[in-house]
Amino acid sequence: MKTRILLVEDDERLAELTAEYLRKNGFEVVVEARGDTAEKRILGERPDLVVLDVMLPGKDGFEVCRAVRPHYPGVILMLTARDEDFDQIFGLELGADDYIAKPVQPRLLLARIKALLRRAPVVASNSAEGGDGSEPAELAFGKFHISQATRSTHLGDEVIDLTTAEFDLLWLLARHAGNILSRDDLLQELRGIGFDGLDRSIDARISRLRRKLGDDPENPTRIKTVRGKGYLFSRHDWQ
Repeated sequence: MKTRILLVEDDERLAELTAEYLRKNGFEVVVEARGDTAEKRILGERPDLVVLDVMLPGKDGFEVCRAVRPHYPGVILMLTARDEDFDQIFGLELGADDYIAKPVQPRLLLARIKALLRRAPVVASNSAEGGDGSEPAELAFGKFHISQATRSTHLGDEVIDLTTAEFDLLWLLARHAGNILSRDDLLQELRGIGFDGLDRSIDARISRLRRKLGDDPENPTRIKTVRGKGYLFSRHDWQ
């Protein structure tokens, strides 16, 4: 069965060209031009991935993302205005998994979609380690528990609801608990790109993770900021 993508874009010509390119690369693509209608289709049709433009008639992409994120577990990739840091950070804070600045390069869009989808499926495993024994499938620190096998996260009895991108970042940090990971390390691992000194996507996701994990944003102890170096997931402070 082909992966189904909902492309939400009101520029008819751009939507047509993008959809055709993705179809030629093996995806099933449906197009929606309005934000208010897109919200209903996302929740009703449950596509595997949504490519969501910000500027839309009826309801903008931010409003759509905010409305569907609590109920839609799939991948949301936002299209933002070039060099608009506010758009990019705001989209991530609302729960988008990633963003691409417009005008969109088709090959970059395809690569980003494939990377996001590779991380999205649940990995079926009941073992404590990965298939080759090199990586654990589950990690626990005090009351904190994260499972790569089921892509689930718990803090005590509470289930922590995470987007695909948030889970991937948290898993990476937890897998390297006690070690500092730079923004460059994180971006290379998660998106295959280096840190250019401007990208704020990691910072935005860290902020969201801290809120969801009950970490004090003014004095975080669970996901610590190491000034000038990066982030460190603490092995302690999870009681």
